[in-house]
Amino acid sequence: MHRPHIRTVAVAVAVATAATGLAGTALALPGAGPDSAAAATTAAAAPVVEAARAAAFAHASQTGVGQGDDLRAQDVMLDPEGARHVRFIRTHQGMPVLGGDLVVHLDHGLAYTGVTRAAGHDVEPAATKAKLTPQQAAAKAASVAKGDAGTAHLVVDARGGASALAYQVRVTDSATTEGGGSRTVVVDALTGKVRSNTPDSDEFLSPKLIETLRERGETLNPATDNAPLPSGLTAAGSTAVSYPRTVTGSGSSLFVGTVSLTTTQTARTSFLLKDPTRYGTETRDAKNKLLENFSKGTKITSTTNKWGNGSVSSRTSAAVDAQYGITKTLDFYKKTFGRKGIANNSKGAQAMVHFGNKIANAFWDPTCNCMLYGDGDGTMFKKPLVALDVTGHELTHGVVEATARLEPTYVDADGNQYGEPGSLNESLADIFGSNVEFYANNPKNPPNYLLGEKLGLAQKFLRRLDHPSLDKLEGTIDYWSSSTYYTEVHAGSGVSSHAYYLLAEGSGKKTIGGVAYNSPTYHGLSVKGIGRTKATAIFYRALTRYMVSTTDFHDARVATLKAAKDLYGASSTEYKTVDRAWAAVNVTAANTPADRH
Repeated sequence: MHRPHIRTVAVAVAVATAATGLAGTALALPGAGPDSAAAATTAAAAPVVEAARAAAFAHASQTGVGQGDDLRAQDVMLDPEGARHVRFIRTHQGMPVLGGDLVVHLDHGLAYTGVTRAAGHDVEPAATKAKLTPQQAAAKAASVAKGDAGTAHLVVDARGGASALAYQVRVTDSATTEGGGSRTVVVDALTGKVRSNTPDSDEFLSPKLIETLRERGETLNPATDNAPLPSGLTAAGSTAVSYPRTVTGSGSSLFVGTVSLTTTQTARTSFLLKDPTRYGTETRDAKNKLLENFSKGTKITSTTNKWGNGSVSSRTSAAVDAQYGITKTLDFYKKTFGRKGIANNSKGAQAMVHFGNKIANAFWDPTCNCMLYGDGDGTMFKKPLVALDVTGHELTHGVVEATARLEPTYVDADGNQYGEPGSLNESLADIFGSNVEFYANNPKNPPNYLLGEKLGLAQKFLRRLDHPSLDKLEGTIDYWSSSTYYTEVHAGSGVSSHAYYLLAEGSGKKTIGGVAYNSPTYHGLSVKGIGRTKATAIFYRALTRYMVSTTDFHDARVATLKAAKDLYGASSTEYKTVDRAWAAVNVTAANTPADRH
C-alpha cells in the first residue's frame, strides 16, 4: 500500500489548464520555495495564495491557524464556476507540522467560504523543549528501522488527535523494508517513544498478501504476449535530419501485445526509450540493483527503434510495459483532468525495471520520484509486475502524494498498514488505475473494474470494485463498520471502491465489456449509476479540493458531495446519487463516529 512519506514541501508554480470543464485550472506548487517561480506564473497564483493565507488567519477559529504558524502553498486550484482552493502545508515555530495540512476555499472574489483541515485541534505542543538530543533520536530510529539514520529534525506531530514535539528521521537501507528501501521514523522528543515508523515507498502487494499467497502455495506465472514486432516501423535515418528528434517506434510487451512508443532518436541508428512529447518520461534498467536514484539507472537504447520481444528473455520487454503504462497513465490524467504530470508540474514520470534481485513487487517511490518494478522472486512470482493497472494504481499514489497525502494511521511490526485514510488512498489508486485501463482500451488488456486480473491469481483478480469481498486473499470488505479502522488498508479499500462503482454503474447484475458484475448493497438499497465519466470527475475533484491527509470514509462522503455540488448542483441527480452510493456501503451522516481516530 501507501507509504506516508512525511516531509516538508517546497513550492514552485506550474500552470495547468483543464482539458475538460470539470477540473478547472490547477496551479500546482511542488518545488523550491513558497512563491518562487517564473514571474508570469507566480503572478496568476500570488493574489489567490495571499488571500487564502490571510483568510486562514482571519478565521482562526475554523482553520485552527494561530500564532507561530506559517503556511506554504502546495496547490492553487481555480474552478470554472469561480471557486478558488489553496492547499497549504503548515509549520509551527519553524517546525513542519505532521498532519497540519489544510485547504482554504474562496469564492471568485477571493472571499473566504470554508476550510478542509487535517488536524481538528490546536497544533501547538504542550512542551516546546526536547529532552532527547538529535543524536539520540537518530540512534533510536536506526535501531527500530534497522538501517542507516540521517539527521533528526524537530517537527510537531499533530496526528492522532493531539500534538507533540518530535523528531523526524529518514532511515536508509532498512532491513525491515522490502528491497532495502528507506523509512521515515518519528520519535517523541520527550519520551523517546516511536510515534510512527513507515516505509517511504508504496508496495503494490502488502506483506500480509504475500504471506497468504505463500501459505496457499500459489505460483503466479501470467501468460505473456509473444506476437512478433511488425516490420517497417524503424525510423530510418537521414543525413539531412538533426538529432535528437522525436520518432515513433514499436514495442513488444509482456502484457499488452505490440504497442506504439514515442522515443528519442539520438543518431542515425541510435534510439533512447524516452518520450519527449510527455515531458521526457523515461524508463531505465536498475540492473538488479537496489537503486532509489533514477540518474544511476542504465539508459535503455536500441539500434532499430524496436523494443522487446514479448518475453522475459529480453530485458527490454518489461520496459515496454512500464513505458506504455506510464504514458497511458499520464495521458489519462491530462486528457481527463488537464493534469500535466503526476505532480501537475509538467515534469515527466520515471521508471526503473529490474529493480533489485528477485523482488516480487512494484513500488511508487517518492524518494526516487519514480516507479520501481521488481522481476518477481522466480518461485511464487514468475514475471515482473508491470501490468497496466499496476502502473495506473501506483502512479495514482504519486498523484495522492502530490495532493491530499492520505496516510495510514498505524503500521504493524510486519509492515502492514491500517487506518481509513490509508484505505482511501488504496481505493483511489484502484479507482483511477481501472480508469487508466478504460482510457487505454487495449484489446490485449480489456478494461474492467478488476485489479490485477493479469497477475495469474487463482481467484482471477486481486481486487474488484463491484463486489470487493469476492477478494478472499486480502479479505476485502464491502461495507463500513466501526471496526474498519482496524482493517489492513488494501482490505479496507473496498468501502470507497464499492461506493465509487455503485455511483458509476449502480447496483445489481450487469455485464460490462464482457465481464459479469453483481454489486450488492447494504440492506439491499438500490442505486442507479450516473456513469463512469461523472463518477470519476466527482472523485478526482474531491481528492484535489476536499481531501487532506487524515480524510476517512465519512470525510470522503462529504468531500464527494461537495464535489458533486460544485459540478452538478446540490439538487442534481448526481449529488443525490453520491449520497445514496455512500449509504449503500453504510457510510452516512447519521453513523459518523464521534471518535475519528
